[in-house]
Amino acid sequence: MPPELLACLFLALVAVSASGAAAARRHPTPANSTATGNPVYIWPLPKNFTSGTRTLAVDPDLALDPRGPGGGASAVAEAFGRYRSLIFSPWAHAARPASAGYDVATLTVVVASADETLELGVDESYTIYIAVAGGANSIVSGATIEANTIYGAIRGLETFSQLCVFNYDTKNVEVRYAPWYIQDEPRFAFRGLMLDTSRHYLPVDVIKQVIDSMSFSKLNVLHWHIIDEQSFPLEIPSYPNLWKGSYSKSERYTVEDARYIVSYAKKRGIHVMAEIDVPGHAESWGNGYPKLWPSLSCTEPLDVSSNFTFEVITGILSDMRKIFPFGLFHLGGDEVYTGCWNLTPHVKQWLDERNMTTKEAYKYFVLKAQEIAIDLNWIPVNWEETFNSFGESLNPRTVVHNWLGPGVCPKVVAKGLRCIMSNQGVWYLDHLDVPWEQVYTAEPLAGINDTAQQKLVLGGEVCMWGETADTSDVQQTIWPRAAAAAERMWSQLEAISAQDLETTVLARLHYFRCLLNHRGIAAAPVTNFYARRPPIGPGSCFLQ
Repeated sequence: MPPELLACLFLALVAVSASGAAAARRHPTPANSTATGNPVYIWPLPKNFTSGTRTLAVDPDLALDPRGPGGGASAVAEAFGRYRSLIFSPWAHAARPASAGYDVATLTVVVASADETLELGVDESYTIYIAVAGGANSIVSGATIEANTIYGAIRGLETFSQLCVFNYDTKNVEVRYAPWYIQDEPRFAFRGLMLDTSRHYLPVDVIKQVIDSMSFSKLNVLHWHIIDEQSFPLEIPSYPNLWKGSYSKSERYTVEDARYIVSYAKKRGIHVMAEIDVPGHAESWGNGYPKLWPSLSCTEPLDVSSNFTFEVITGILSDMRKIFPFGLFHLGGDEVYTGCWNLTPHVKQWLDERNMTTKEAYKYFVLKAQEIAIDLNWIPVNWEETFNSFGESLNPRTVVHNWLGPGVCPKVVAKGLRCIMSNQGVWYLDHLDVPWEQVYTAEPLAGINDTAQQKLVLGGEVCMWGETADTSDVQQTIWPRAAAAAERMWSQLEAISAQDLETTVLARLHYFRCLLNHRGIAAAPVTNFYARRPPIGPGSCFLQ
């Protein structure tokens, strides 16, 4: 059946099923409650939806019916298998006699394109239809997800999984408030989470858990801050001594590890944007190659006067380009304290010969690193200090990454550059005293009213800096506050602005936090005064 006809038939069903308008309510604009007035326990909130009052039983042997050029892709089948495991208990087949029928026995997934390319701005839209056969007015039955790409289908599978709820009385999985019609797409193309593996090493399995949890809230960019001044854990074949800067030989990532993480993330519709932060934050590089230090008493920034410095950067980026296919690469550029360049004789001589100040040398370094990345067909991303110091000189392709405070993206887009918002006052997860409400209400487009300039804001990113986070507490620090930002970046502004923070949003965030817990993600209580604090006493997951 053509998608357009299926949509028309389904909307006709919604209009007449279960006593008409009293049973199902069409929402011409984004809304936040079901037809019965209950909050919509889908996170992030879909763009548009309708719902009803029926409860449908879902077959524990739920079958996948792949259709369209992309429906048969292995990524779709693998995602379906993952979500079926999340939805059903291992003993689900014993819950109901085989003779009993199920309302939803097949999930049809229609994908229009077989192209598996994952790039910034890939179409993540999807539509879900869930209805039931058997009534006089029923036209469409079962469950269907339609998407233009496999990545839209993966987002739709997440939403479908959240509609499936286990009933402990009947021991069946049910879809409540059916029939459902959901049409959804993200507000921003870039919805990121930064993970810092330089301050504390995170095992590959922990990174996989973070990627899984990102997919549950529809975040789609893992910004991997692999390296910093404290450690250099990544294998670089062109310069194999660099990872002598790791904390230990057991706290390293091989090329194969990095490729595996990229592949694992792609299967969940998640990009991996790697970062090397230059010229500052690079002291660990010199453990393997001391010539990168200006001197033993000046171990960062990297030596701007040495050709060897840029040969190493070229080698690192060339090797990493073989691992990280995402079009954006983060070159850092923040917190560059150049004073010791003037105190190092050979660097001072180099500066004097060029009549260059240390500030100008900082610009020279950043722009040269940008040229190397661009030659490798990367779009450079730099922290906002580069824009604040010499924004007029940045390559026009530059994406400026805000972090110091509000009001930066309006200045960036006014100059025609693109921007990512990570205002540390609201979206730095290592700031444990920032409550979820402030995370939720932070707006990437604040202060930008021009429509053309709004399009230059790619989105935003929550940042999990690792000074006080390792395997023991990283998930509790990320979640559930990262989910608050995730809904801000995915859902339509009108929909999320219409909600009441302390009732509708809080109830839904409690529910999503409990869902994360059920899926094995160690999300901390929602209403902590400080993030990642354990519960202060007995209580329900839905009230903490």
